[in-house]
Amino acid sequence: NMERHHDVANQLVKSDMAYHCYASQEDIADFQLEAKKKGTSTIFRSPWRESTVVSNKRKKSVIRLRCPQLGNTQINDKVKGNIIWKNNTLDDLILLRADGTPTYMLAVVVDDYDMNVTHVIRGDDHLTNTARQILIYKAMGWKIPEFAHIPLIHGTDGEKLSKRHGAISVTEYETMGYPP
Repeated sequence: NMERHHDVANQLVKSDMAYHCYASQEDIADFQLEAKKKGTSTIFRSPWRESTVVSNKRKKSVIRLRCPQLGNTQINDKVKGNIIWKNNTLDDLILLRADGTPTYMLAVVVDDYDMNVTHVIRGDDHLTNTARQILIYKAMGWKIPEFAHIPLIHGTDGEKLSKRHGAISVTEYETMGYPP
C-alpha cells in the first residue's frame, strides 16, 4: 500500500497538517545531546515546522505530522478506561522516511481506516503508539476506532510470549488433550 501511504502523507502536507523536515539524524542527535547536558526536554522540535521554505534541494526530507503542542489527546480504552496524554510530550512523528518508506504509525492507521477497522485490540506494549495514531486519524478527519489494550502474557522465564517465543505446534496441544 505504499502508494496509498504516500497519497495520505501528501494530503496531510497539502492541508498543512504535516511538513517536510530536512533535519538530519546528526542534527537530531546533536540537539538531544545538548538538551541532556542542559537538563531540558529531548523531544525534538524541528526548525522546519514553521518554515516557509518549500524545499531544500541539498537534502532529502522526511514528512512529519504537525502535532498539536497544546491540550491533550485522550481515549476511553475499553480495558483501561480514560487515558490522557499531554500534547506537549509528543513530538512531530515521522510519517514518511527520507527514502520514501512509510513508518509503522502511518501505515497502520491508513490500512486500518481503509479496511474499515472499528476496534483495535492489542497488547499494552502498543499503548504509547495510540496517542500518535489518534493524531493521524484526527488530521485526516477520519473516525477513530475503539481501542482496547490488554495485558501481555509472559512465559515462565518472564519474557513476553509471542509468535516467536513460547510457541508450540498445534499437534503438541492435541497431545496435551486440547480439542480442535
